[in-house]
Amino acid sequence: MIAAQVNVPHATVHRCLRRRGLSRLPAAPREQVRRFEWPCPGDLIQVDAKRFARFSRPGHKLTGDRYRTGAEKRARVGWEFCHSAIDDHSRLAYTELHADERAATVTAFIARAIAFYAAHGITIRRLQTDNAFAYIHNRSLRDLLTSSAIEHRRIPPRTPKRNGKVERYQQTLAREWAYGQRYRSSNTRAAALPHWLEHYNRTRNHSGIGNRPPISRVRKDPRQNI
Repeated sequence: MIAAQVNVPHATVHRCLRRRGLSRLPAAPREQVRRFEWPCPGDLIQVDAKRFARFSRPGHKLTGDRYRTGAEKRARVGWEFCHSAIDDHSRLAYTELHADERAATVTAFIARAIAFYAAHGITIRRLQTDNAFAYIHNRSLRDLLTSSAIEHRRIPPRTPKRNGKVERYQQTLAREWAYGQRYRSSNTRAAALPHWLEHYNRTRNHSGIGNRPPISRVRKDPRQNI
């Protein structure tokens, strides 16, 4: 519009505006970072799922080689999904690997997660998820949470930072378990998940809780690593 009014090239107008700091609209102010932690284990459990590609040989993330044979391209090995739950206070995590993220799978995972935390003396009071279909339109999950007296909290749309602890956990999961080792196949990688999870919960120090492992914050567990 300006170029047409003053009859000069667009590039000239852009350079003039840039010299005066007017070439771009000011960036919208970022929301202030607010760090919050619930006071007791079980007060809030954050839940999410992350997908990983299946593979029959080490992939390019480790080898740097993107070449695939025609047979590998036609195989369509697909995806597998890590369903994860993490306690907001202790960071104690529970993860299972499944072939899908359908409602029945999600409900069964949550039921086992409730049992996992109960075995550590943790009673879940609130469960927080994003707005994925399998969470908010899942009658069996709603019935499970109601029968267990668990409040279902949903984060606002397009605000994954509200579920920041499980999002950060999934980054660690990808970096240290999924891509941190060289596996012969995705089946070998799946077999390593329980061992990595045990390491994460019991021996890996977490900077967010004073460089201690999550199990150290589970007060009723007799095997605390303090």
